[in-house]
Amino acid sequence: MSEPSTHGTQSDADILDVVIIGAGLSGIDAAYRLREENPNLRYRIIERRSRVGGTWDLFTYPGIRSDSDIFTLSFPFEPWRRPEALAQGADIRRYVEDTADREGISSHISFGEQVHTVDWDSESDMWTITSTITDAKVSARKTTRRCRFVYFATGYYNYDEPYRPRFAGIDDYVGTVVHPQHWPAGLDYSGQRVVVIGSGATAVSMIPALARTAGHVTMLQRSPSYIASMSQRQRLNPIIRKLLPANTAHQVIRTRYAAQTAALVHALHRFPKVGRKVLTAGVARALPKDYPVDVHFSPAYNPWDQRMCMVPDGDLFAEISSGRVEMVTDHIDHFDSAGITLTSGRHLDADLIITATGLQLQAFGGIRVALDGAEIKPNDRFMFKSHLLEDVPNFAWSVGYTNASWTLRADMTARAVAKLLRYMRSEGYTHAYPHLGSVSMPSTPLWDLQAGYVQRAPDALPKAGTKGNWRVRHNYYRDAIDHRFDDVTDSMVFGRA
Repeated sequence: MSEPSTHGTQSDADILDVVIIGAGLSGIDAAYRLREENPNLRYRIIERRSRVGGTWDLFTYPGIRSDSDIFTLSFPFEPWRRPEALAQGADIRRYVEDTADREGISSHISFGEQVHTVDWDSESDMWTITSTITDAKVSARKTTRRCRFVYFATGYYNYDEPYRPRFAGIDDYVGTVVHPQHWPAGLDYSGQRVVVIGSGATAVSMIPALARTAGHVTMLQRSPSYIASMSQRQRLNPIIRKLLPANTAHQVIRTRYAAQTAALVHALHRFPKVGRKVLTAGVARALPKDYPVDVHFSPAYNPWDQRMCMVPDGDLFAEISSGRVEMVTDHIDHFDSAGITLTSGRHLDADLIITATGLQLQAFGGIRVALDGAEIKPNDRFMFKSHLLEDVPNFAWSVGYTNASWTLRADMTARAVAKLLRYMRSEGYTHAYPHLGSVSMPSTPLWDLQAGYVQRAPDALPKAGTKGNWRVRHNYYRDAIDHRFDDVTDSMVFGRA
């Protein structure tokens, strides 16, 4: 493949078939699947950071790890060879990088390039991608690329700006305040009094790691979350790996975990009262007798109305039992110079405050998407088959599940787009897009979660429909069945430039 020019107008020989934006799990998976189905595909991955990994390169706080099992979070085509079920962030990033190297994908990645705009030209059936390349050796420079198809593997949140609620009096606090999304390198918290504000996956991941070094850690939450322990020691997996070839064993283990999670989610949705009792009873068994489980671990919502927080081998509960970690369920009244005053009147002294207060939703990585110069607002369009955008030609966005591992849907999306590209090439089509037309379609939120980051930004993402392939389901096995029998022409408009 010839290298696309970064200056002036590109020649026809430099026009790419596909540009993938993002070199995380979704982007590397997309490159593998698109090339697998279309061996002669001319593609490029554009990555704003200096190396692959996406989320697993951005987040570096202590204890960063997967919040779902790594066997379904990993690639279907590249076995995860380590034993643990919840993997450390550095190991995941290294696995993504090793896979990209092994599959020859790394040579197709442009690092340090941030995309600003993608603009579709209807006359040529082509996208123009405008970006800035930042190189340590030269000053930042603007560049444009042209391609036939653009594939967004940019995730769902703002990499630059996490959610930071404005706390009264925070400017009076003389200690250090850190958000996990922008963790400072070399931050020393040994022996310090640490308060972590938050009750989600980030908080429960980092607190056990902090407790090993800090003097004391307080987890301050406004309301509880469901937290369950997942065993890191796998008795069955080593047997499967011993009896079967590596790739086959990986598929068997992956299928097992996907089925296990799907069954759990279904059961908890079907019997929420029983699920609540089972989950809180599990926490109670892991904590000292008479611990106030109902105060700190009994949410107001039903199981899986928000994502479940998984902790490896109950490490959070062990730290609470040891006294190194304290749970506090209360509201913040204000900050002062020494820490936080709660609405109950209690004061939390703190040397370091970590605001694990969540993410900000963002579609398409914040990149401006335009058709013939006219900008498209994400919430004005319906999603189709969970990855195509209504009336937007040659465009895909990889978005994972809310109740299962991200890669399950990301891989399905990549294979669906690969199938679409093969069909277009075989028929000589240069554009394709889903079209709803005059059909009246009520809209629903793209994600069915009650999580704060979803509720705060109802218009950040495209809409989901209520019928057929315009629905966005969060059911991997039903989607997998539909994917197997998918008709690439359903509700699609095809044409030639």
